[in-house]
Amino acid sequence: QVQLVESGGGLVQAGGSLRLSCAASGLPFSAVAMGWFRRAPGKEREFVASINRSSDRKSYTDSVKGRFTISRDNVKNLVYLQMNNLKPEDTAVYYCKTGGEAELTIDYWGQGTQVTVSS
Repeated sequence: QVQLVESGGGLVQAGGSLRLSCAASGLPFSAVAMGWFRRAPGKEREFVASINRSSDRKSYTDSVKGRFTISRDNVKNLVYLQMNNLKPEDTAVYYCKTGGEAELTIDYWGQGTQVTVSS
C-alpha cells in the first residue's frame, strides 16, 4: 500500500523559512518522479515543484522560483521542499504526490500539511 506522509508545516512570519518533508512507502521510490502541490484558501490546487528520479531535472512554478528548492533522498525515501523568503500568498495546504507536474489518476497523494505565513 502506497503511503505519502507530509510533515514540517506550521506558522511562520513573512520572510521566514520552512522545510517540508514527505516520507514515502510502499512504492519503488527511486523509480518515480515526485512533486509538491498546494491549495490556498478559496483557490484550486496548483503545481509547486517537481523532481525526477535522479534529481537532475527540477521544475518550479514561477511564483516560487528562487525561493523554493525541491530535493530528494532515494535512500531514505524522502522528498523535501525547502521554502525560503516565505510570503503570505504562500499560505496553503501543501501536498506531495507521485509523478511530476501533470495530475494523473494513477498518482498517489499525501494528506497535506498546512503552511501559514503571517504578514
